[in-house]
Amino acid sequence: MKPTRIVAVALLIAGSGWTLHAAQAQQPGIHRTDLLENDLGTPGREVVQVRVDIEPGAASIKHSHPGEEIAYVLEGSLEYHLEGRASVTLHAGEALFIPDGVAHVAKNVGSSKASELATYIVTKGKPLLVPVN
Repeated sequence: MKPTRIVAVALLIAGSGWTLHAAQAQQPGIHRTDLLENDLGTPGREVVQVRVDIEPGAASIKHSHPGEEIAYVLEGSLEYHLEGRASVTLHAGEALFIPDGVAHVAKNVGSSKASELATYIVTKGKPLLVPVN
């Protein structure tokens, strides 16, 4: 590999790590583990699945997705605020459907770690999470 390419790759890797670190710093108490990303039979669509672990009292930023989300609570209690709807608290074993583009926030309202399995059916190539003011 040419020296120029090595430097470019090193900068890309360093920049990606910094971006990831900066994103995590904006949401203390939340850890995301990517599990699956796969194209669907419908052109331009994909499924993405992640595990989200949320410490007591921590909340996501207000955000939306370029498609639907199915949130399944694995453990603990999570309160979901969906724009235009009343808040709902889910416990382990309960699920919630979040429509395409609906702004929402998830907050751990329990006294121990809460976890969800989030499955997204989204437009391929768009950012998975879109911050909303």
